[in-house]
Amino acid sequence: MRHKRYMQQILLTGLVVGGLMLVGAVPVGIPGIGRRNKYRLKNQVKTSLSRLAYKGHVVFVEKGGQRYARITPAGERALKYLEQKSQLQLQKNKRWDKQWRVVIFDIPERRRGTRDRLRIVMQDAGFYRLQDSVWLYPYDCEDFIALLKADLKIGNSVLYMAVDQIENDSKLKQHFSLR
Repeated sequence: MRHKRYMQQILLTGLVVGGLMLVGAVPVGIPGIGRRNKYRLKNQVKTSLSRLAYKGHVVFVEKGGQRYARITPAGERALKYLEQKSQLQLQKNKRWDKQWRVVIFDIPERRRGTRDRLRIVMQDAGFYRLQDSVWLYPYDCEDFIALLKADLKIGNSVLYMAVDQIENDSKLKQHFSLR
C-alpha cells in the first residue's frame, strides 16, 4: 500500500513539473532496469495513473493521436497533502520544542463520513488519539491541519492549539520517543 502512494506521489509531482505525461511511457536511462523490470515499471505507472484518474486527481487527454495524463486541481491538493504529511515525518528528527499540538474537532453526525475520514488521516499521519475527537502531536503541524480543514471543508469544526503542558504526559512522551 505504501509503495502505491509513493508511485502516485512521484507521478503527481511529475505532472506538476511537466504539465502532461504520455500514458504508457517508461522513463529511460534509469540504471538497472532491464527488459523485465521495464515492463513491470510500465504496468505500475499505468495502474497508478488509473487509480489517480479514478480518484479524480488526473484526467486523460488526447493530443496528436497520443494519450496524455494531466493533473487536476484535486490532484494538486492531494499532492500538497502528501508533501505536508512527508514534512510531518521529517520533523520527527528535529528537536522537540516542549509544546504539544492539540487538534480538537466537533463534526456533526450528518457529516459522519468526513469525521471518520479525518480520524483516519490523523492516525495515518502519526497523531495520538487522546479521545475520539481530541488528537495530539508534538511538532508543529499547523500547515497540515489548515490543508486538511480546507480539503475536507471543515474549517469551523476544527480547533488547533499549541499547549505547554499536559497532565501526566509521560505516556505521551514515551509514545513519541521524547525526553
